[in-house]
Amino acid sequence: MSSVEQADFVVIGAGIAGASVAAELVGGGQARVVLLEMESRPGYHTTGRSAAIFAPTYGPPPIRALTRASAAFFREPPQGFADHPLLSRRAILMLARADQTGQLDALIDEVSANAEVTRLSAEALLAAHPLLRPGYAVAGMLDRGGYDIDVDALLQGFLRRFRSAGGRLIGDARVTQLGQTADGWRVQSDGGVFEAPVVINAAGAWAGELGQLAGAGDIGLVPRRRTAVIVDAPEGIETAGLPLSVDVDEKFYLKPESGRLLISPADETPSPPCDAQPEEIDIAIAVDRVTRAFDLSVRRIGNKWAGLRSFVADKVPVVGFSNRAAGFFWLAGQGGYGIQTAPALARLAAAMARRGGVPSDIADEGLHVADLSPARLGC
Repeated sequence: MSSVEQADFVVIGAGIAGASVAAELVGGGQARVVLLEMESRPGYHTTGRSAAIFAPTYGPPPIRALTRASAAFFREPPQGFADHPLLSRRAILMLARADQTGQLDALIDEVSANAEVTRLSAEALLAAHPLLRPGYAVAGMLDRGGYDIDVDALLQGFLRRFRSAGGRLIGDARVTQLGQTADGWRVQSDGGVFEAPVVINAAGAWAGELGQLAGAGDIGLVPRRRTAVIVDAPEGIETAGLPLSVDVDEKFYLKPESGRLLISPADETPSPPCDAQPEEIDIAIAVDRVTRAFDLSVRRIGNKWAGLRSFVADKVPVVGFSNRAAGFFWLAGQGGYGIQTAPALARLAAAMARRGGVPSDIADEGLHVADLSPARLGC
């Protein structure tokens, strides 16, 4: 019989959600934390495939609150966390055709209280983006508060912080069984057997399956495939200073990427949890939508990939203890917002997992924990 390792917390999933909350939980080494990852390296699936941007105007209100609460960390991370800045400035341009001006005005009304945004005319849009086709968009919103995020530096920073405080990261450790004990949980995995009073489900696209394995109910989590493609920029166009440009209904986006352009149809195709791969139809849709809006001639496709962004029905994360399985903590459903919210969400989740209160700076941003609770989903 395998020996059983005791811990205070077992965190399942070493993507950005699991790595960040594990780093917060281990603190200065006061807690014994085990971080289990089913792949051989952390961040293989969604985290490692994210073209993440720090966008305080992006997402539903709880996401925007968590993003604002993460800003200080991104701008000034703890000493030694990374050897270069996590952020680099990237303006965000929302585009509206004539039939989309209502959505644009609603977005501006919703976000303008907490962000510096400007409504642009058709003429101003052409000045803001030299590749935009004249006549495509009649109005837009310029958000000067956006930044590119160095996703790998962020993930590695949290993992380094976790390990240096004595945390145990175990790869190739797919969870095969979860069972309640008199004092908490027994977690059987390909990497060993562990017991802890609290199990944290940060398993990304697999979080729904893990919750059902634990008897914690079904939160309705749906992994959705998103496709990204790299294409060449037109000759003579300097891409570095171009904004991230997004259809106001999020039907496509275009983003500078290392001298080239990253395009996406912003697809959200339901998928089982898997090693997602791009499909030719989605690549074709991306090219069609982007070239309708921008003066691009796509002659060849460079790199292409897909990742899974997992959502529940309201697209708000699920964070908190299960009402059905004592000691089982949900940290799931971050969707496409998990990178930009990671610093604040990790602090919030760690505080809640310790049965503490909401950090005051997060509460000050208007976040209500009930909006994240699994209770809203009957779990």
